[in-house]
Amino acid sequence: MENSGKYALITGATSGIGLELAKLFAKDGFNLIITARDVAELDATSTLLRAEGVEVWPIAKDLFDREQAFGLYADIKQKGIEVEILVNNAGQGVYGQFDQTDIDRELRIIDLNIASLVVLTKCFLTDMVSRGSGRILNLASIASKLPGPWQAVYHGTKAFVLSFSEAVREETKDTGVTITALMPGVTDTDFFNKADMQDSKAVQDEDDMADPAEVARDGYDALMSGKDKVVSGLKNKVQVAMSAIIPDSAVAHQMNEQQKPVHDNS
Repeated sequence: MENSGKYALITGATSGIGLELAKLFAKDGFNLIITARDVAELDATSTLLRAEGVEVWPIAKDLFDREQAFGLYADIKQKGIEVEILVNNAGQGVYGQFDQTDIDRELRIIDLNIASLVVLTKCFLTDMVSRGSGRILNLASIASKLPGPWQAVYHGTKAFVLSFSEAVREETKDTGVTITALMPGVTDTDFFNKADMQDSKAVQDEDDMADPAEVARDGYDALMSGKDKVVSGLKNKVQVAMSAIIPDSAVAHQMNEQQKPVHDNS
């Protein structure tokens, strides 16, 4: 694919869905700016993606710190690069009952999943609207539609991401800019290890997990088609559809049963 000369910025691009999205953009000739915390992983990912014949700029940032989101935008502006596509993929959760989890860790997760996403969307959307073109893909989750016992803060942050994405999409619908929310379910990534979630019933069957490459393809196609949102996977589509007609208390109970530890018989 010939280099398009256009740039896509992807956060959390060194593994999982973010990496698979980066591969899709590279194959379609997009130059890339990728960001994550680990410099070595960024360098290795950059080498992999450059094999597609595109430019790749790795920028190490810790988006648990919202100030580094502002710093990322400033670094890109300083390079004189125009970002045509923003992918807010970076996100994390923490597993456990809310009265027993670490509040400082949860506040950092809120900064990553919400504050840094809002900062980057604000900064790059302003540029996109002023020139009349651009696309934004925000990683929501089916968690955005489901109250999530054992992951109360994570589910809450994803509900924010979906609501925020749909609201700003409506505000900017006549500007030439589109905003799309990708809503995967349980996917075979490192998310669950980082969330200390290995004991959850939800992740015991690896064969039942979605392939991150398939999730990325669903998100990429929806983004490029200008869709408002996409639920990845038939099973997840059914679960979200059912949650719309079942009382929230019943949905919360179902999620509790799905996500509680395997050794919990309560």
